[in-house]
Amino acid sequence: MAVESIPRRTVVDLLEARLREDILSGTHGPGSLLPPERELAAGYGVTRTTLKHALMRLEQAGLLSTRHGIGTRVLDYLRTGGADLLPMLAAQDPRWLREVFEVRRHVGTLIAGRAAGRRTDRQARRLEHLLRQVADGPDADAVQLADVEVHRELARATGNRVYLLLTNTLFNAYLPVRAALRAPFEDAARAADRLAPVVRAVAGRDVAEARRAAEAYLADTEKLMLGSMSGPRGRPRAGSPR
Repeated sequence: MAVESIPRRTVVDLLEARLREDILSGTHGPGSLLPPERELAAGYGVTRTTLKHALMRLEQAGLLSTRHGIGTRVLDYLRTGGADLLPMLAAQDPRWLREVFEVRRHVGTLIAGRAAGRRTDRQARRLEHLLRQVADGPDADAVQLADVEVHRELARATGNRVYLLLTNTLFNAYLPVRAALRAPFEDAARAADRLAPVVRAVAGRDVAEARRAAEAYLADTEKLMLGSMSGPRGRPRAGSPR
């Protein structure tokens, strides 16, 4: 049996996560300057070199801005950030997951309708193949990842690459905590049955039915996934990948 290796976290990784949590939780508020590096490094119990690496990562993520002679300022990510922040925000606060799923439902419904009107014969066959992979998934994780590929193919079938990037962004926002959201995928056959009406409608070029089926599917799985979350303040179950 293949075993997935456990990624090793360096001190820089741990410090980045701690700083990110402190920024997103408001400990370091938007617009504020972080303490001087020497003081900040001492407060977190790390070297200044480690701190510099962590700060550089957070600056690249759009959470910080460093100016020589002024210092490092916390940015208002709701004003300056992009969709690439969604994975860390969703991991930090489960309320973001609910908002991600709301957008997933609206965008996914639109994509299904566009796919029905624009798909090629090859894409229709590909969708049928991917649906069989959902049905044949050996476990909930494999079924969920196979389901993701169906939605990526639907986005490709629109002929608009922006829809594909949006789809990737939404999935990237919650796949790191997917172990806590596996409820709709525990039964592979049932998962495929839920998704089949979407694939059939797109293959049949029925735009209205594709939209209706996608909205029903996405609303149903959203309810199941969010309902499976538990723990303090609705955080994903212990042991979920973060």
